[in-house]
Amino acid sequence: MLLTLHHIQLAMPKGGEDAAHSFYHGVLAMTVVPKPATLAGRGGIWFESGAIRLHLGVETDFVPARKAHPAFTVASLDATKAQLTSAGIAWHTDIDLPEFSRIYTADPFGNRIELLQLT
Repeated sequence: MLLTLHHIQLAMPKGGEDAAHSFYHGVLAMTVVPKPATLAGRGGIWFESGAIRLHLGVETDFVPARKAHPAFTVASLDATKAQLTSAGIAWHTDIDLPEFSRIYTADPFGNRIELLQLT
């Protein structure tokens, strides 16, 4: 039935587009993708990186996702840690998985983000 994952949607508070841009584009190097005109009035912002599509939508009674999260693989976890640190973004380690080293961080809204590197 299922073929591929089309996109991940995370929530953000109203007016958070600039903060989202700073984190997802400025730190994680994702590209901003224009939203379709029919959806643009809702607010939010969309990003892509390779086959990854991430949509941030405005949620009126926003509460960050602290347990549920996307997990993105990275080429170098050390370089990712350095990039996060230089941007003043906290991260922490967790128990590694078989074949993966990983860390967690949070986007500007408190949504949990996992970053992994194949070992």
